[in-house]
Amino acid sequence: MNRKVGAFAAALAVLAVTFCSAAWADWTLNMPRGVTTISPEIYRLHMLILWVCTVIGVGVFGAMIYAIVTFRKDKGAQPAKFTHNTKAEVIWTTIPALILIALAIPAAETLVKIEDTRDSELTIKVTGFQWGWHYDYIDEGVRFYSFLDRESNAARRLRSGIDPRSVENYLLNVDNPVVVPVDTKVRLLITAADVLHAWWVPQFAVKKDAIPGYVNEAWFTATQTGTFRGQCAELCGMDHGFMPIVVKVVTREEFDEWVAENAAPTMTRSN
Repeated sequence: MNRKVGAFAAALAVLAVTFCSAAWADWTLNMPRGVTTISPEIYRLHMLILWVCTVIGVGVFGAMIYAIVTFRKDKGAQPAKFTHNTKAEVIWTTIPALILIALAIPAAETLVKIEDTRDSELTIKVTGFQWGWHYDYIDEGVRFYSFLDRESNAARRLRSGIDPRSVENYLLNVDNPVVVPVDTKVRLLITAADVLHAWWVPQFAVKKDAIPGYVNEAWFTATQTGTFRGQCAELCGMDHGFMPIVVKVVTREEFDEWVAENAAPTMTRSN
């Protein structure tokens, strides 16, 4: 008995340490509201459907528990003799259909907006490969590769002797971040050079597969400046966990300066 009590106390202690740790503070169950024009709408749609599903779940499981407790054999309950009830079948078919239609209307409206890349002001071609990203600013003449930063790359190696907790933004930092201007509609052309990848930045509500031989489209308009991080969200090989994405949202003036500094020189034809 004492051994069981001791094991139970140890389990409680482990749970307490887990839930109170600093790492737990960065871990959330829900999706973020985001920092783009479309992300709050996606968040509201998500919460609407979540609460509808919650209410349905409470109702269904509540009815099941009530039936199990109330109509037990030891209380003298007898099974019904009928085989079907047309009225009940119409009700439990009609109500779910109406719920699905009611949810489909706002979901379809949001999905149309997610896929609408018209009137974009900046186009970036994103190519995933094992294990990094290549970015091509179509109209600005800026092209560069983006890999896991050196500090994280050194700390991740076996027997490196480096404590990963000492590395800022461990596995979520890159050598060359994507730079975009605030309040600008950015169109992404996403593809891959070898295997499946996925470009995912949670704060932008953007997650698109990068497929070899195919170009996916996505867009976002960041509403505030700052640095936002994401990762490859498709299992693409042994170093899949080392393909972070970093996007710096800056003012238009800062973006123009960055383009001027990083644009490739224009090639001219000699006579």
